[in-house]
Amino acid sequence: MLKKKLLGVLAGAACAFGAGSALADDIVVGSVAGVTGPIAELVAPIVAGRNLAVEHVNAQGGLLGGDTMVLVLADSQCDPKAGVDAGQKVVNVEQVVAVVGASCSGATNGMVQSVTIPSGVVAISDSATAPSITELEDNDLVFRVAPSDAYQGLALAQLARDAGFEKLAMTYANDDYNAGIAAVFEKSFQELGGTITGNQAHEPNKASYRSEVSTLSNGDPEGLAIFAYYGGSGITIIRNSLENGLFDKFLGADGMYDISVIEQIGADNLKDNIMVTQSASDDQDASYQAFADFYQESTGIDPSAPYAAHGYDAAFLVALAIEQAGAAERDKIAAALREVSNGEGTVIRPGEWEKAKAAIAAGEAINYEGASGVVDFDENGDVTGVFSVNTVGDDNNWTSKLLK
Repeated sequence: MLKKKLLGVLAGAACAFGAGSALADDIVVGSVAGVTGPIAELVAPIVAGRNLAVEHVNAQGGLLGGDTMVLVLADSQCDPKAGVDAGQKVVNVEQVVAVVGASCSGATNGMVQSVTIPSGVVAISDSATAPSITELEDNDLVFRVAPSDAYQGLALAQLARDAGFEKLAMTYANDDYNAGIAAVFEKSFQELGGTITGNQAHEPNKASYRSEVSTLSNGDPEGLAIFAYYGGSGITIIRNSLENGLFDKFLGADGMYDISVIEQIGADNLKDNIMVTQSASDDQDASYQAFADFYQESTGIDPSAPYAAHGYDAAFLVALAIEQAGAAERDKIAAALREVSNGEGTVIRPGEWEKAKAAIAAGEAINYEGASGVVDFDENGDVTGVFSVNTVGDDNNWTSKLLK
């Protein structure tokens, strides 16, 4: 049922691919996402979050003088070249005022460096987490509401040490996201007193990784840390490890978080044998609870889906920035984005567009407190965020616990 709902979300969003030029009273924002590719099922709830934010804006007065906010979807395929193509489509053809996305780090790096930064267009990603994004010379045009893997890699390393792992092997897919978090994990695990017995890059989408896994089993590692997308190489590496009796303990980051991992490997094989971290939201927070109610009712999708809350926040923040700027102009959005999220002013939560619009009109400062958590951007356009650890529960599904 969940997969049918996700396919429905993407099918509806895909209608934007063939859309013609927007009407004069439309304010067009790009929505660049990995609709196809190795994490397509993870992307569908994110797109649904973006779309819900736009629904709230348009249902509560629209932008500025009542203009309609329109998201134009383009598929970045979780690939750098496709990310550039998608960026060119929305920036140069659709003439968007800002971009939400892209989904994956490689696609984001490709798109912003080749398209959005040279064009003076703000891009705010909801799920690109590579540390390399922090280091971009971006003219204050690249933001993200998902925390950098500089934080997640450390969190996973600490989790591994707390779980008693002293010696681990590790492998990573050769792309921006996975190479970035793998490097942070390796450094952090060693600084915490652990030993990496083997570290190997691999290419995604191979039929088998038996040779690679066999090599990594040398040195008596106690487990295997896998930095990969579940649909690219991650599931195959776990399967090869178990089939050949080489590893039975696994760690991973959010690229490995999907129900298909459990479905294809088997809950009995993974229970007590796998830990996966992901960027998460505090489900006790008032902003998250407001979002969760809206999201569940509107989409029928579990609001705890990875980065769904971040998708909502990214789109809602773009709308707030346009309203704060008083004009849908590319060169005004970055400064306004910081103004609406700097921790000062009237608190605005998900769904409170009418309240935000009235406060801005009255000249009041506003502070958006996001569904995903605190979205106060630092000088690099980053946020801190929180993480969860996910294990296989008694219901044969993922069970999550926030890392404090």
